[in-house]
Amino acid sequence: MFTGKGGVGKTTCAAATALYHASGGEATLAISTDATPSLSHIFKSEDNNIPTSLSIREIGETEIRQMWDEKFGREVYEVFSAFVDIEYEDFVEFMTSVLPGLGEEFMVDYIREQSRKGVFQNIVWDTAPLGQTLSLLATPALLGNHLKMAPRIYSRLKVGKSSREPVLGILKRWEVLSAENMEFLRNEVNFTMVTIPEALAVAQLEGVFRELGKYNLSVKRIIINNVVKEPDSAFLKTRAEQQRGYLNHIRDNYSSLEIVELPMFPREIKGIQQLREVHKILFQGGI
Repeated sequence: MFTGKGGVGKTTCAAATALYHASGGEATLAISTDATPSLSHIFKSEDNNIPTSLSIREIGETEIRQMWDEKFGREVYEVFSAFVDIEYEDFVEFMTSVLPGLGEEFMVDYIREQSRKGVFQNIVWDTAPLGQTLSLLATPALLGNHLKMAPRIYSRLKVGKSSREPVLGILKRWEVLSAENMEFLRNEVNFTMVTIPEALAVAQLEGVFRELGKYNLSVKRIIINNVVKEPDSAFLKTRAEQQRGYLNHIRDNYSSLEIVELPMFPREIKGIQQLREVHKILFQGGI
């Protein structure tokens, strides 16, 4: 799972990683849940030669709504419709659009299912920071606790509007699903943080690490992108000097993690050949 603030090269690193595994013949799925996905775009070039072992999926709002409906949308609707009078279609639009983090929570469940099927040896997920998603994983437990503390209210919400199933029973199953997704993130997912050696990006690292730490999720690797390696002009020398302090900060504060520095490339990374240049650095020579 690749995470980091926007514009740091997260998609490029995810694409290069997926290509690395697929080039070795491993069945690999690359997934993007970015609101403005660029994963497929980054693979395209005139001499396009994507390995047959690589599958690319960009999952947008429409797909998430369909998945939500198929998986547990109606069960969650049973809970919320007990509180407010709302039609199912309006409810789905609200949950997947107004609360996009819940869509991300569902994507964790979707990727967990893909992992269980065993079709792919590697799944590479290009996503946004997970703070909102992680908080929402606790939603069913919080709702259940509130209902338990308000027996007079709960007495009027004992069953779902359509299924007639006890509301607390629906909440319990939703809570179990969220717990399973959290365990999947803890035990089976490798987190890679992508950043750049600039003030705002480095300042945000601490907050993201703290948020992940709340849920006992650990980052395995940090990729520092756009590092000036050969400052052969006054402009690049100035940039290199500015970067030095941020690079030292990351090296000192996160020395227990694997840290990989990607150089600033002279051109846009696009197409298989250029992605290979990236994964050769990410994987120390690679394939």
